[in-house]
This record gives sequence, structure tokens and C-alpha cells, in this order.
Amino acid sequence: MGAATTNGPKVRVALDGVSETLLWTLYHRAMEARRPDTVLDDPMAVELLDGIDYPFERRFGKADMGSAQGQALRARTFDEEVRAFLGGHPDATVVALGEGLETQFWRVDNGRVRWLTVDRPDVIALRRLLLPAEPRVRLLGCSALDERWLDGLDPARGVLVTAQGLMMYLRPSEVRHVIARCAERLPGGELVLDAIPRWLSAQTVKGRVKTREGYVTPPMPWGMDASERWKLRGAHPNITEVRDVALTRGRGFFYAHVAPHANLIPLIRKRRPSITVIRFGEGAATGGPR
Repeated sequence: MGAATTNGPKVRVALDGVSETLLWTLYHRAMEARRPDTVLDDPMAVELLDGIDYPFERRFGKADMGSAQGQALRARTFDEEVRAFLGGHPDATVVALGEGLETQFWRVDNGRVRWLTVDRPDVIALRRLLLPAEPRVRLLGCSALDERWLDGLDPARGVLVTAQGLMMYLRPSEVRHVIARCAERLPGGELVLDAIPRWLSAQTVKGRVKTREGYVTPPMPWGMDASERWKLRGAHPNITEVRDVALTRGRGFFYAHVAPHANLIPLIRKRRPSITVIRFGEGAATGGPR
């Protein structure tokens, strides 16, 4: 059984606010996946897009292929980090915070991984409706700030937490809280997150990031310049490593030669979107967050 397709009636979807952004990312990821020279093999995203009754182009505008490739490369970069973790922990649990309509499980499944999707109850209901049930996938409808999702995880098998396109919608204190709880309760685990730079965060808070069609992105109160990444280590004593992840190489001059080396280019290395891996110590943490 695959994702919802156009073989039957389309599923009408009505979301707003932060939840609606999952349709933005799906739209761009699927439009990139349609290309014969795509940077992301994601046929399930295409099926999802075709099976949803929603005015994607009227709401978001005609998909800009630069933005679409950027969304797809972000997803592929996260995929590579998940595969690398599973290479050392094949029976691990991946916790996908704020997963929306991502189809990452089907792209990286090694046949053994356990998966936990954590998102708002309305989004979880949509995933149940549109995506196939899998015996190793569990869905939990709650906020990333609700620590219930940490219950029952087995750090001995390995736990990787992903927060793709999530943290920017939280307040700075909330971001620090999520990182600290992971460090405290998931010894030996890792957290992969992405961040927008401070200047872009400020623009969204002022409502200045919009499409020609009038779609305004929700406020993103947390921004982090790439040069500030080291500050994340102070969220908890059990954080042992914070490292930058380069965007995987894509198609065309910018995504093949500029974006993958953005950390080396003086004009953009501090003020660029970034992807970060945070590693936690093997033993129990000593002391609380600071």
C-alpha cells in the first residue's frame, strides 16, 4: 500500500499557521522529485502531492526550482545523517520531531530501524489518513515540548532525534529546553537540527517573508547564525560535540559549488541557513542544564 494517489478521490486538506508549512515543503520536495535529474528519489512525495486536494500553486505560487532543489537537498542531507547513524546502530530508534508529511522513513529504512513521528494531533491524523501504516513506525500527537515522546526510548539501541524545519518555530528558551532534555535522557544519542540565520528570523517575525500570491510565512522566532553554533553546547553538560553539516551536493553551479562549501565563503558563512549535529555523552549526565 502506498501513499494516497489520484487513483481515488483526492483528500481535501485544510491547514493554517505552522501546520500549513508542511504543505509548502511537500510541494517543493515533490516538484523536485518529479524531475528526471532529481537530487532526491522520493516517489512517495509525488504520490502524496497528486493525492491531496489543495490549491498548491494558487497558494504558494509556481514552484521555484531553486527553492524546490534546496528543500530536497536539505531532506537528503538529513537522510545521509540518519543513514550514517543507522550504520553504527542498525536497531536504533529515529524520533522525527515535527515531521509533517515527510516520507523519510521510506527513503532510509534498513529493515530494522524503529521510527517515532511526533507532531501536532491534526498532522498525525493527516499522516494516518495519507500514509501507509508500518509495524515499525509509531505516531504520537503531541508537541515537541511535551516530554512524553521521550518515554520508552531505549538509548542502549541508539536514538537519533531529527528536527527538520521545526526549531525555528520555537522560542529560544524552548529550543534550549528540547536540546537539554535530549542530552539528559538520551545518552549516546544524537540530535540533528536545522536553523535559519538571525536576519531571516527577524524578517519572518515582521511578516516580511511572503510570496507574490500573498502567502506569508509564519513567524520564526528562533534564528541562529552559523557562527553561533558553539553556544548550543552550553544547553547541557552531557553535550560532547556540536558539528556543522554541509549541504549535500546538488545540481547547477550554486548547489554544486557554492552551497556545499558555504562554511568556507567569508561573505555567507556566518549568515546562512545551517544544519547541525549535536552528540550526547555515553554516560548519565552530571548536573542539569545551564
